[in-house]
Amino acid sequence: MTFPVAFSRSALLTAALTSYASLFSLQAAAQVPPPAVTAHSWVLIDATSNQILASGNPDERVEPASLTKLVTAYLVFEALADKKISMDQTVLPSEAVRRVHTDESRMFIEANKPVTVHDLVYGMIIQSGNDAAIALAELVGGSESNFVTMMNAAALKMGMTHTHFADVNGMPDPQHYTSAGDLGIVSARLIRDFPQYYGIFSIKEFTYNKIKQPNRNRLLWIDPTVDGLKTGHTEAAGYCLIASAKRPLAGADGVDRRLVSVMMGEPSEHNRVQDSMKMLEYGYSAYDEVRLFHGGQALATPRVYKGTASQVKVGVQLDQFVTVPKGAAAKTKTAFALNEPLIAPIAVGQQVGTAKVMSDDGKEIASVPVVALNAVPQAGILGRLWDSALLMFQKK
Repeated sequence: MTFPVAFSRSALLTAALTSYASLFSLQAAAQVPPPAVTAHSWVLIDATSNQILASGNPDERVEPASLTKLVTAYLVFEALADKKISMDQTVLPSEAVRRVHTDESRMFIEANKPVTVHDLVYGMIIQSGNDAAIALAELVGGSESNFVTMMNAAALKMGMTHTHFADVNGMPDPQHYTSAGDLGIVSARLIRDFPQYYGIFSIKEFTYNKIKQPNRNRLLWIDPTVDGLKTGHTEAAGYCLIASAKRPLAGADGVDRRLVSVMMGEPSEHNRVQDSMKMLEYGYSAYDEVRLFHGGQALATPRVYKGTASQVKVGVQLDQFVTVPKGAAAKTKTAFALNEPLIAPIAVGQQVGTAKVMSDDGKEIASVPVVALNAVPQAGILGRLWDSALLMFQKK
């Protein structure tokens, strides 16, 4: 992989960088086709580089079943992070939890019997408790209906354009639907936005009220690199599984590479497990991931006009990775274009250009904003007048 030494307004980025503007960058195409699966729709995502690696019918409308609880969990985690609720807080579930039937997933809470938020969160995630989801929705949203409104607003904000929710736990409803691609979006966001709570998805069993229930994600017992996320099943939805694995990134000490596989509409539990395993192995074997830039590292110090300093350090805010087909890393190129001329004042984090990544055949893989790494305040009147004259002379 090559990097240009000089940067100018005419330079075009030719490398694979992730975009802050959208969750997933352009899809990377491997030389080896993905394995055949029996899922009606599916998607494989590299959550480290935010790239879609492969997919099949990713926008097809499907029933999410208990995968709905990922969005429920997202809003609960958000409320916990914002300290609107706490894990040790006690809740009195309403009579609504009695709606959960004996054949539905539940953690066996009782109406008007105290239970902690901690137990509800663990019961919803590990035991897939519909009753826990209802109790948490009432706590965070004030009512189930208000919480569903919050879910739809959150889905829209995350870019889940093929999704609409009608309940908090995934019971069948004509107005309750999503897509494999949208579930990939919320899965990656949940992992990225709430690492402090994500570990709950890897816990293999949970006991509440002396009733021990196992995590329904069988991959937790089969593959030690898998640490989430969620299963789902109804007669209409079929067997569904979102699996996430984390393995060390070769050549990058201390950095892990995370893949997320979404399988929807499988004919059996066995199929959803086997297909998820095959897809994760495919992602790790058919693609390479490389770190393009270190976050906070100055890539250039371009000229700044009308500022208290004549230069500014520019780079990317976070470590930037790219996923490319196996063996193609050396053939990609990177460069970036600055929004010249740069005029002070310039704030830390202000976008001053764009970086792009291109494959050897000229196709764009991804892009990312280039930002100022230090602030440059505006100069005094004499400095601004002098630089204005310089700019006018350059235009001539």
